[in-house]
Amino acid sequence: MTDLTRLSAADLADRLASREISSVEATRAHLDRIAAVDGDIRAFLHVSDHALEVAADIDRRRGAGDRLGPVAGVPLAIKDVLVTTDMPSTSGSKILEGYLSPVDATVVARSRAAGLVPLGKTNMDEFAMGSSTEHSAYGATHNPWDLDRIPGGSGGGSAAAVAAFEAPLALGSDTGGSIRQPAHVTGTVGLKPTYGGVSRYGAIALASSLDQVGPVTRTVLDAGLLHDVIGGHDPHDSTSLAEAWPSFAAAAREGARGDVLKGLKVGVIKELPDSGFQAGVSASFRGALAAMEAHGAELVEISAPHFEYGVAAYYLILPAEASSNLAKFDSVRFGLRVDVPGGTVEDVMAATRDAGFGDEVKRRIILGTYALSAGYYDAYYGSAQKVRTLIQRDFDTAFAQVDVIATPSAPTTAFRLGEKIDDPLQMYLNDVTTIPANLAGVPGISIPSGLAEEDGLPVGIQFLAPAREDARLYRVGAALEAVLVDSWGAPLLDRAPMLGGAL
Repeated sequence: MTDLTRLSAADLADRLASREISSVEATRAHLDRIAAVDGDIRAFLHVSDHALEVAADIDRRRGAGDRLGPVAGVPLAIKDVLVTTDMPSTSGSKILEGYLSPVDATVVARSRAAGLVPLGKTNMDEFAMGSSTEHSAYGATHNPWDLDRIPGGSGGGSAAAVAAFEAPLALGSDTGGSIRQPAHVTGTVGLKPTYGGVSRYGAIALASSLDQVGPVTRTVLDAGLLHDVIGGHDPHDSTSLAEAWPSFAAAAREGARGDVLKGLKVGVIKELPDSGFQAGVSASFRGALAAMEAHGAELVEISAPHFEYGVAAYYLILPAEASSNLAKFDSVRFGLRVDVPGGTVEDVMAATRDAGFGDEVKRRIILGTYALSAGYYDAYYGSAQKVRTLIQRDFDTAFAQVDVIATPSAPTTAFRLGEKIDDPLQMYLNDVTTIPANLAGVPGISIPSGLAEEDGLPVGIQFLAPAREDARLYRVGAALEAVLVDSWGAPLLDRAPMLGGAL
Protein backbone atom coordinates (compact mmCIF):
# COMPACT_ATOMS: atom_id res chain seq x y z
CA MET A 1 0.00 0.00 0.00
CA THR A 2 1.21 3.54 -0.74
CA ASP A 3 2.71 5.29 2.28
CA LEU A 4 -0.13 7.68 3.03
CA THR A 5 2.17 10.14 4.77
CA ARG A 6 4.02 10.77 1.48
CA LEU A 7 0.91 11.87 -0.40
CA SER A 8 0.04 15.51 -0.90
CA ALA A 9 -3.11 16.81 0.73
CA ALA A 10 -4.70 17.05 -2.73
CA ASP A 11 -3.95 13.39 -3.45
CA LEU A 12 -5.19 12.35 -0.03
CA ALA A 13 -8.39 14.32 -0.55
CA ASP A 14 -8.99 12.62 -3.91
CA ARG A 15 -8.50 9.14 -2.45
CA LEU A 16 -10.71 9.97 0.50
CA ALA A 17 -13.47 11.29 -1.75
CA SER A 18 -13.35 8.13 -3.88
CA ARG A 19 -13.32 6.03 -0.68
CA GLU A 20 -10.12 4.33 -1.79
CA ILE A 21 -8.84 5.06 1.72
CA SER A 22 -10.52 6.17 4.93
CA SER A 23 -9.77 9.17 7.07
CA VAL A 24 -9.03 6.82 9.96
CA GLU A 25 -6.33 5.15 7.84
CA ALA A 26 -4.83 8.47 6.80
CA THR A 27 -4.93 9.86 10.34
CA ARG A 28 -3.49 6.71 11.89
CA ALA A 29 -0.63 6.74 9.36
CA HIS A 30 0.31 10.27 10.37
CA LEU A 31 -0.05 9.56 14.09
CA ASP A 32 2.23 6.55 13.63
CA ARG A 33 4.72 8.74 11.77
CA ILE A 34 4.65 11.27 14.63
CA ALA A 35 5.24 8.47 17.15
CA ALA A 36 8.16 7.17 15.08
CA VAL A 37 10.10 10.37 14.39
CA ASP A 38 8.92 13.24 16.56
CA GLY A 39 11.12 12.23 19.45
CA ASP A 40 13.99 13.47 17.29
CA ILE A 41 12.26 16.34 15.50
CA ARG A 42 10.11 17.67 18.36
CA ALA A 43 7.70 19.42 16.04
CA PHE A 44 4.67 18.80 18.28
CA LEU A 45 3.99 20.15 21.74
CA HIS A 46 0.74 18.22 22.05
CA VAL A 47 -0.75 15.36 20.02
CA SER A 48 -4.53 15.16 19.97
CA ASP A 49 -6.28 12.37 21.88
CA HIS A 50 -9.35 12.75 19.66
CA ALA A 51 -7.91 12.66 16.13
CA LEU A 52 -9.05 9.12 15.35
CA GLU A 53 -12.53 9.85 16.71
CA VAL A 54 -12.81 12.92 14.45
CA ALA A 55 -11.56 10.88 11.50
CA ALA A 56 -14.06 8.11 12.22
CA ASP A 57 -16.89 10.64 12.27
CA ILE A 58 -15.80 11.97 8.87
CA ASP A 59 -15.81 8.42 7.50
CA ARG A 60 -19.26 7.82 8.95
CA ARG A 61 -20.63 11.00 7.39
CA ARG A 62 -19.06 10.19 4.03
CA GLY A 63 -20.55 6.71 4.17
CA ALA A 64 -23.97 8.18 4.97
CA GLY A 65 -23.80 10.35 1.87
CA ASP A 66 -23.29 13.67 3.64
CA ARG A 67 -21.92 16.45 1.50
CA LEU A 68 -18.37 17.10 2.67
CA GLY A 69 -15.77 19.71 1.81
CA PRO A 70 -12.91 19.12 -0.65
CA VAL A 71 -10.36 18.33 2.07
CA ALA A 72 -12.60 16.50 4.55
CA GLY A 73 -10.68 13.79 6.35
CA VAL A 74 -7.21 15.20 5.67
CA PRO A 75 -5.00 15.57 8.79
CA LEU A 76 -3.86 19.03 9.95
CA ALA A 77 -1.21 20.35 12.34
CA ILE A 78 -1.92 23.61 14.21
CA LYS A 79 0.66 26.13 15.38
CA ASP A 80 0.32 26.61 19.12
CA VAL A 81 -0.30 30.35 18.69
CA LEU A 82 -3.87 29.43 17.67
CA VAL A 83 -6.23 28.70 20.56
CA THR A 84 -8.16 25.44 20.72
CA THR A 85 -10.82 24.18 23.09
CA ASP A 86 -9.66 20.56 23.21
CA MET A 87 -5.87 20.99 23.37
CA PRO A 88 -3.60 23.28 25.39
CA SER A 89 -2.70 26.63 23.83
CA THR A 90 0.61 27.91 25.16
CA SER A 91 2.14 30.04 22.39
CA GLY A 92 5.39 28.29 23.33
CA SER A 93 5.44 30.02 26.74
CA LYS A 94 5.54 28.78 30.33
CA ILE A 95 3.18 31.59 31.30
CA LEU A 96 0.38 29.76 29.44
CA GLU A 97 1.39 26.20 30.27
CA GLY A 98 -1.69 23.96 30.22
CA TYR A 99 -4.08 26.77 29.21
CA LEU A 100 -7.32 25.59 27.61
CA SER A 101 -9.24 28.19 25.64
CA PRO A 102 -13.02 28.54 25.92
CA VAL A 103 -13.18 29.11 22.15
CA ASP A 104 -11.46 27.94 18.99
CA ALA A 105 -9.58 30.41 16.83
CA THR A 106 -11.66 31.20 13.74
CA VAL A 107 -9.22 29.39 11.45
CA VAL A 108 -9.38 26.33 13.69
CA ALA A 109 -13.19 26.44 13.76
CA ARG A 110 -13.28 26.72 9.97
CA SER A 111 -10.83 23.83 9.65
CA ARG A 112 -13.02 21.64 11.82
CA ALA A 113 -16.12 22.64 9.87
CA ALA A 114 -14.35 21.70 6.63
CA GLY A 115 -13.64 18.23 8.01
CA LEU A 116 -9.90 18.59 8.54
CA VAL A 117 -8.60 16.34 11.33
CA PRO A 118 -6.46 18.17 13.93
CA LEU A 119 -3.40 16.08 14.78
CA GLY A 120 -2.01 18.37 17.46
CA LYS A 121 -0.29 21.65 18.30
CA THR A 122 3.15 22.49 16.93
CA ASN A 123 6.14 24.06 18.62
CA MET A 124 7.12 27.69 18.14
CA ASP A 125 9.30 30.47 19.45
CA GLU A 126 7.66 31.91 22.56
CA PHE A 127 4.85 34.28 21.54
CA ALA A 128 6.23 34.01 17.99
CA MET A 129 9.39 35.92 18.88
CA GLY A 130 12.26 34.29 17.02
CA SER A 131 13.59 32.90 13.76
CA SER A 132 14.74 29.46 14.88
CA THR A 133 12.19 27.90 17.30
CA GLU A 134 15.00 27.83 19.85
CA HIS A 135 13.13 30.34 22.02
CA SER A 136 10.32 27.92 22.84
CA ALA A 137 9.92 27.34 26.55
CA TYR A 138 9.51 23.64 25.74
CA GLY A 139 12.75 23.04 23.88
CA ALA A 140 13.93 23.50 20.30
CA THR A 141 12.51 21.84 17.20
CA HIS A 142 14.99 20.19 14.82
CA ASN A 143 15.12 20.47 11.03
CA PRO A 144 14.22 17.15 9.36
CA TRP A 145 16.92 17.75 6.73
CA ASP A 146 19.64 17.88 9.39
CA LEU A 147 18.74 17.34 13.02
CA ASP A 148 21.58 19.59 14.15
CA ARG A 149 20.03 22.60 12.39
CA ILE A 150 17.14 24.94 13.06
CA PRO A 151 13.77 24.58 11.26
CA GLY A 152 13.24 28.34 11.11
CA GLY A 153 10.92 30.36 13.26
CA SER A 154 8.74 31.28 14.81
CA GLY A 155 6.72 28.54 13.13
CA GLY A 156 9.45 25.92 12.95
CA GLY A 157 7.20 23.26 14.44
CA SER A 158 4.61 23.50 11.67
CA ALA A 159 7.25 23.58 8.91
CA ALA A 160 9.19 20.66 10.40
CA ALA A 161 6.02 18.59 10.81
CA VAL A 162 5.13 19.08 7.15
CA ALA A 163 8.70 18.51 5.92
CA ALA A 164 9.02 15.32 7.98
CA PHE A 165 5.74 13.91 6.62
CA GLU A 166 4.12 14.08 10.06
CA ALA A 167 1.29 16.19 8.58
CA PRO A 168 0.30 17.10 5.01
CA LEU A 169 -1.08 20.49 6.07
CA ALA A 170 -0.29 22.92 8.87
CA LEU A 171 -1.45 26.29 10.09
CA GLY A 172 1.13 28.96 10.86
CA SER A 173 1.32 32.64 11.64
CA ASP A 174 3.59 35.24 10.06
CA THR A 175 4.51 38.52 11.79
CA GLY A 176 7.78 39.22 9.98
CA GLY A 177 8.43 35.98 8.11
CA SER A 178 7.42 33.23 10.54
CA ILE A 179 5.75 31.17 7.81
CA ARG A 180 8.02 31.98 4.88
CA GLN A 181 11.44 31.72 6.54
CA PRO A 182 10.72 28.24 8.01
CA ALA A 183 9.44 27.19 4.58
CA HIS A 184 12.74 28.36 3.08
CA VAL A 185 14.90 26.26 5.41
CA THR A 186 12.72 23.11 5.37
CA GLY A 187 11.90 22.82 1.66
CA THR A 188 8.21 23.52 2.14
CA VAL A 189 5.67 26.05 0.86
CA GLY A 190 4.50 28.89 3.08
CA LEU A 191 2.22 31.82 2.33
CA LYS A 192 1.49 35.00 4.27
CA PRO A 193 -1.90 36.29 3.08
CA THR A 194 -2.85 39.90 2.55
CA TYR A 195 -3.34 41.54 5.94
CA GLY A 196 -7.00 41.08 6.82
CA GLY A 197 -7.52 38.24 4.36
CA VAL A 198 -7.51 35.57 7.08
CA SER A 199 -9.00 36.08 10.52
CA ARG A 200 -6.70 36.72 13.48
CA TYR A 201 -9.46 36.00 16.00
CA GLY A 202 -8.07 33.43 18.41
CA ALA A 203 -4.46 33.94 17.32
CA ILE A 204 -2.55 34.92 20.45
CA ALA A 205 -1.37 38.39 19.49
CA LEU A 206 2.24 39.41 19.09
CA ALA A 207 2.00 42.57 16.97
CA SER A 208 -1.58 43.19 15.90
CA SER A 209 -0.78 45.34 12.87
CA LEU A 210 1.66 42.74 11.51
CA ASP A 211 0.34 39.26 12.46
CA GLN A 212 -1.33 37.12 9.82
CA VAL A 213 -2.35 33.45 9.76
CA GLY A 214 -1.55 31.30 6.73
CA PRO A 215 -0.88 27.82 5.33
CA VAL A 216 2.25 25.63 5.52
CA THR A 217 2.32 22.74 3.03
CA ARG A 218 4.48 20.72 0.63
CA THR A 219 2.92 22.01 -2.59
CA VAL A 220 1.41 25.25 -3.80
CA LEU A 221 -1.90 23.53 -4.56
CA ASP A 222 -2.11 22.21 -1.00
CA ALA A 223 -1.54 25.74 0.31
CA GLY A 224 -4.40 26.96 -1.87
CA LEU A 225 -6.71 24.22 -0.61
CA LEU A 226 -6.02 25.18 3.01
CA HIS A 227 -6.24 28.91 2.29
CA ASP A 228 -9.69 28.36 0.76
CA VAL A 229 -10.79 26.82 4.07
CA ILE A 230 -9.44 29.45 6.46
CA GLY A 231 -9.81 32.66 4.44
CA GLY A 232 -12.65 35.16 4.18
CA HIS A 233 -14.36 37.78 6.29
CA ASP A 234 -14.81 37.23 10.00
CA PRO A 235 -17.00 39.65 12.01
CA HIS A 236 -15.03 38.71 15.15
CA ASP A 237 -11.92 40.37 13.69
CA SER A 238 -12.20 44.13 13.22
CA THR A 239 -9.31 44.09 10.73
CA SER A 240 -10.88 41.39 8.56
CA LEU A 241 -11.50 42.46 4.96
CA ALA A 242 -15.18 42.31 4.03
CA GLU A 243 -14.89 41.11 0.46
CA ALA A 244 -15.20 37.97 -1.60
CA TRP A 245 -12.04 36.05 -2.47
CA PRO A 246 -11.42 33.77 -5.45
CA SER A 247 -10.54 30.11 -5.00
CA PHE A 248 -6.82 29.92 -4.32
CA ALA A 249 -6.76 26.22 -5.15
CA ALA A 250 -8.23 27.05 -8.56
CA ALA A 251 -5.52 29.70 -9.03
CA ALA A 252 -2.83 27.14 -8.21
CA ARG A 253 -4.29 24.64 -10.68
CA GLU A 254 -4.38 27.37 -13.32
CA GLY A 255 -0.73 28.16 -12.67
CA ALA A 256 0.35 24.54 -12.89
CA ARG A 257 -1.28 23.89 -16.25
CA GLY A 258 -1.29 27.31 -17.89
CA ASP A 259 1.20 29.63 -19.53
CA VAL A 260 1.34 31.97 -16.57
CA LEU A 261 5.03 32.85 -16.81
CA LYS A 262 4.89 34.09 -20.39
CA GLY A 263 4.90 37.89 -20.31
CA LEU A 264 4.99 38.01 -16.50
CA LYS A 265 6.96 41.01 -15.25
CA VAL A 266 9.13 39.98 -12.31
CA GLY A 267 10.69 42.75 -10.24
CA VAL A 268 14.22 42.27 -8.92
CA ILE A 269 15.27 44.81 -6.28
CA LYS A 270 18.52 46.52 -7.21
CA GLU A 271 19.21 47.59 -3.62
CA LEU A 272 19.20 43.97 -2.39
CA PRO A 273 22.93 43.31 -1.99
CA ASP A 274 24.18 39.96 -3.26
CA SER A 275 26.99 40.10 -0.71
CA GLY A 276 24.57 39.68 2.17
CA PHE A 277 23.41 36.24 1.06
CA GLN A 278 24.96 32.79 1.25
CA ALA A 279 26.45 31.84 -2.13
CA GLY A 280 24.14 28.84 -2.55
CA VAL A 281 21.09 30.94 -1.78
CA SER A 282 22.06 33.55 -4.38
CA ALA A 283 22.84 30.86 -6.96
CA SER A 284 19.49 29.14 -6.42
CA PHE A 285 17.68 32.47 -6.67
CA ARG A 286 19.41 33.36 -9.94
CA GLY A 287 18.71 29.86 -11.27
CA ALA A 288 15.00 30.18 -10.51
CA LEU A 289 14.88 33.59 -12.20
CA ALA A 290 16.66 32.18 -15.24
CA ALA A 291 14.13 29.34 -15.41
CA MET A 292 11.28 31.85 -15.31
CA GLU A 293 12.95 33.95 -18.01
CA ALA A 294 13.37 30.86 -20.19
CA HIS A 295 9.62 30.33 -19.96
CA GLY A 296 8.79 33.86 -21.09
CA ALA A 297 8.98 35.97 -17.93
CA GLU A 298 10.52 39.43 -18.13
CA LEU A 299 12.96 40.42 -15.38
CA VAL A 300 12.69 44.08 -14.45
CA GLU A 301 15.11 45.87 -12.16
CA ILE A 302 13.18 47.93 -9.65
CA SER A 303 14.11 50.28 -6.85
CA ALA A 304 12.92 49.87 -3.26
CA PRO A 305 15.25 52.27 -1.45
CA HIS A 306 13.56 52.06 1.93
CA PHE A 307 13.55 48.25 2.25
CA GLU A 308 16.96 48.40 3.89
CA TYR A 309 15.37 50.20 6.86
CA GLY A 310 12.66 47.54 7.24
CA VAL A 311 14.42 45.50 9.91
CA ALA A 312 15.12 48.57 12.06
CA ALA A 313 11.54 49.85 11.74
CA TYR A 314 10.10 46.40 12.39
CA TYR A 315 12.09 45.93 15.58
CA LEU A 316 10.61 49.12 16.97
CA ILE A 317 7.01 48.56 15.86
CA LEU A 318 6.86 44.91 16.84
CA PRO A 319 8.27 45.30 20.39
CA ALA A 320 6.00 48.28 20.99
CA GLU A 321 2.90 46.31 20.04
CA ALA A 322 4.16 43.22 21.86
CA SER A 323 4.68 45.24 25.03
CA SER A 324 1.05 46.29 24.86
CA ASN A 325 -0.35 42.89 23.88
CA LEU A 326 1.58 40.96 26.53
CA ALA A 327 0.50 43.30 29.34
CA LYS A 328 -2.56 41.07 29.76
CA PHE A 329 -0.38 38.33 31.26
CA ASP A 330 -0.50 39.89 34.70
CA SER A 331 -1.01 36.86 37.02
CA VAL A 332 -4.58 38.00 37.75
CA ARG A 333 -6.83 37.02 34.85
CA PHE A 334 -5.38 33.79 33.47
CA GLY A 335 -2.16 31.91 32.98
CA LEU A 336 0.69 31.37 35.42
CA ARG A 337 0.57 32.89 38.90
CA VAL A 338 3.60 32.92 41.18
CA ASP A 339 2.55 33.55 44.78
CA VAL A 340 4.67 35.94 46.84
CA PRO A 341 3.79 35.52 50.54
CA GLY A 342 2.99 38.91 51.96
CA GLY A 343 3.62 40.56 48.59
CA THR A 344 1.51 43.12 46.79
CA VAL A 345 -0.25 42.61 43.47
CA GLU A 346 2.73 44.31 41.85
CA ASP A 347 5.09 41.84 43.55
CA VAL A 348 3.06 38.86 42.31
CA MET A 349 2.87 40.32 38.82
CA ALA A 350 6.61 40.92 38.67
CA ALA A 351 7.44 37.43 39.95
CA THR A 352 4.99 35.82 37.53
CA ARG A 353 6.27 37.65 34.49
CA ASP A 354 9.86 36.97 35.50
CA ALA A 355 9.20 33.23 35.81
CA GLY A 356 6.79 32.93 32.90
CA PHE A 357 8.56 34.86 30.13
CA GLY A 358 11.78 33.81 28.44
CA ASP A 359 14.78 36.03 27.72
CA GLU A 360 13.76 37.00 24.17
CA VAL A 361 10.26 38.00 25.26
CA LYS A 362 11.64 40.07 28.11
CA ARG A 363 14.12 41.71 25.74
CA ARG A 364 11.40 42.79 23.34
CA ILE A 365 9.00 43.94 26.06
CA ILE A 366 11.72 46.18 27.51
CA LEU A 367 12.58 47.55 24.07
CA GLY A 368 8.92 48.17 23.22
CA THR A 369 8.11 49.81 26.53
CA TYR A 370 11.10 52.11 26.10
CA ALA A 371 10.10 53.00 22.53
CA LEU A 372 6.61 53.95 23.73
CA SER A 373 7.74 55.92 26.77
CA ALA A 374 7.24 59.65 27.14
CA GLY A 375 9.95 61.59 25.39
CA TYR A 376 10.93 58.74 23.07
CA TYR A 377 7.65 57.90 21.31
CA ASP A 378 8.16 60.28 18.37
CA ALA A 379 11.88 59.61 18.07
CA TYR A 380 11.50 55.84 17.88
CA TYR A 381 8.00 54.44 17.38
CA GLY A 382 6.76 57.46 15.41
CA SER A 383 9.80 57.43 13.16
CA ALA A 384 9.43 53.70 12.55
CA GLN A 385 5.84 54.24 11.43
CA LYS A 386 7.06 56.89 8.97
CA VAL A 387 9.52 54.38 7.53
CA ARG A 388 6.67 51.91 7.26
CA THR A 389 4.78 54.39 5.11
CA LEU A 390 7.83 54.86 2.88
CA ILE A 391 8.11 51.09 2.41
CA GLN A 392 4.44 50.94 1.46
CA ARG A 393 5.09 53.64 -1.13
CA ASP A 394 8.06 51.64 -2.47
CA PHE A 395 5.67 48.74 -3.04
CA ASP A 396 3.13 50.98 -4.75
CA THR A 397 5.79 52.32 -7.11
CA ALA A 398 7.16 48.86 -7.82
CA PHE A 399 3.80 47.27 -8.54
CA ALA A 400 3.05 50.00 -11.06
CA GLN A 401 5.91 48.48 -13.07
CA VAL A 402 5.82 44.73 -12.34
CA ASP A 403 3.36 41.93 -11.57
CA VAL A 404 5.34 40.35 -8.73
CA ILE A 405 8.56 41.03 -6.85
CA ALA A 406 11.05 38.18 -6.35
CA THR A 407 13.65 37.84 -3.59
CA PRO A 408 15.42 35.01 -1.80
CA SER A 409 13.17 33.96 1.08
CA ALA A 410 16.02 34.28 3.59
CA PRO A 411 19.74 35.08 3.46
CA THR A 412 21.08 31.63 4.41
CA THR A 413 20.14 27.99 4.62
CA ALA A 414 19.33 26.51 8.04
CA PHE A 415 22.05 27.40 10.51
CA ARG A 416 23.12 25.12 13.32
CA LEU A 417 21.23 24.97 16.60
CA GLY A 418 22.85 27.33 19.08
CA GLU A 419 24.83 29.17 16.41
CA LYS A 420 22.99 32.50 16.67
CA ILE A 421 20.89 32.24 19.79
CA ASP A 422 23.23 34.53 21.74
CA ASP A 423 23.39 37.09 18.93
CA PRO A 424 19.93 38.66 18.61
CA LEU A 425 20.98 41.03 15.81
CA GLN A 426 22.13 38.19 13.57
CA MET A 427 18.91 36.32 14.34
CA TYR A 428 16.83 39.38 13.46
CA LEU A 429 18.57 39.78 10.09
CA ASN A 430 17.17 36.41 8.97
CA ASP A 431 13.93 38.24 8.20
CA VAL A 432 15.47 40.97 6.05
CA THR A 433 13.56 39.95 2.89
CA THR A 434 10.30 38.92 4.55
CA ILE A 435 9.67 41.85 6.92
CA PRO A 436 8.69 44.45 4.25
CA ALA A 437 5.59 42.44 3.29
CA ASN A 438 4.30 42.56 6.87
CA LEU A 439 5.00 46.26 7.20
CA ALA A 440 3.04 46.93 4.00
CA GLY A 441 0.32 44.29 4.48
CA VAL A 442 0.96 42.66 1.10
CA PRO A 443 0.92 38.89 0.50
CA GLY A 444 4.08 36.81 0.11
CA ILE A 445 4.83 33.18 -0.71
CA SER A 446 7.97 31.09 -0.36
CA ILE A 447 8.39 28.01 -2.54
CA PRO A 448 11.40 25.67 -2.72
CA SER A 449 13.85 26.65 -5.45
CA GLY A 450 16.42 23.90 -4.92
CA LEU A 451 19.29 22.85 -2.70
CA ALA A 452 22.32 24.98 -1.89
CA GLU A 453 25.49 23.60 -3.45
CA GLU A 454 27.68 24.03 -0.39
CA ASP A 455 25.54 22.15 2.15
CA GLY A 456 22.73 20.40 0.25
CA LEU A 457 20.06 22.16 2.29
CA PRO A 458 16.80 23.65 0.97
CA VAL A 459 16.52 27.16 -0.42
CA GLY A 460 13.33 29.11 -1.14
CA ILE A 461 12.36 31.89 -3.50
CA GLN A 462 9.86 34.50 -2.32
CA PHE A 463 7.26 36.27 -4.45
CA LEU A 464 5.38 39.36 -3.30
CA ALA A 465 2.21 40.72 -4.91
CA PRO A 466 -0.04 43.74 -4.34
CA ALA A 467 -2.56 43.62 -1.50
CA ARG A 468 -5.56 41.41 -2.28
CA GLU A 469 -3.67 39.68 -5.12
CA ASP A 470 -2.96 36.46 -3.22
CA ALA A 471 -4.34 34.44 -6.14
CA ARG A 472 -1.56 35.86 -8.34
CA LEU A 473 1.00 34.33 -5.98
CA TYR A 474 -0.68 30.94 -6.26
CA ARG A 475 -0.61 31.10 -10.06
CA VAL A 476 3.02 32.19 -10.22
CA GLY A 477 4.15 29.85 -7.45
CA ALA A 478 2.49 26.82 -9.01
CA ALA A 479 3.86 27.70 -12.44
CA LEU A 480 7.44 27.93 -11.16
CA GLU A 481 6.95 24.82 -9.03
CA ALA A 482 6.07 22.91 -12.21
CA VAL A 483 9.10 24.33 -14.03
CA LEU A 484 11.52 23.44 -11.23
CA VAL A 485 10.27 19.92 -10.64
CA ASP A 486 12.96 18.44 -12.92
CA SER A 487 15.85 20.20 -11.21
CA TRP A 488 14.54 20.21 -7.65
CA GLY A 489 12.34 17.14 -7.61
CA ALA A 490 9.80 18.83 -5.33
CA PRO A 491 9.76 18.24 -1.58
CA LEU A 492 7.49 15.21 -1.92
CA LEU A 493 10.54 13.15 -2.90
CA ASP A 494 12.89 11.74 -0.28
CA ARG A 495 15.68 14.20 -0.95
CA ALA A 496 16.53 14.82 2.68
CA PRO A 497 19.15 12.47 4.19
CA MET A 498 17.13 12.19 7.39
CA LEU A 499 13.91 11.40 5.56
CA GLY A 500 15.51 8.79 3.34
CA GLY A 501 17.59 7.32 6.14
CA ALA A 502 17.05 5.54 9.42
CA LEU A 503 14.26 7.83 10.54
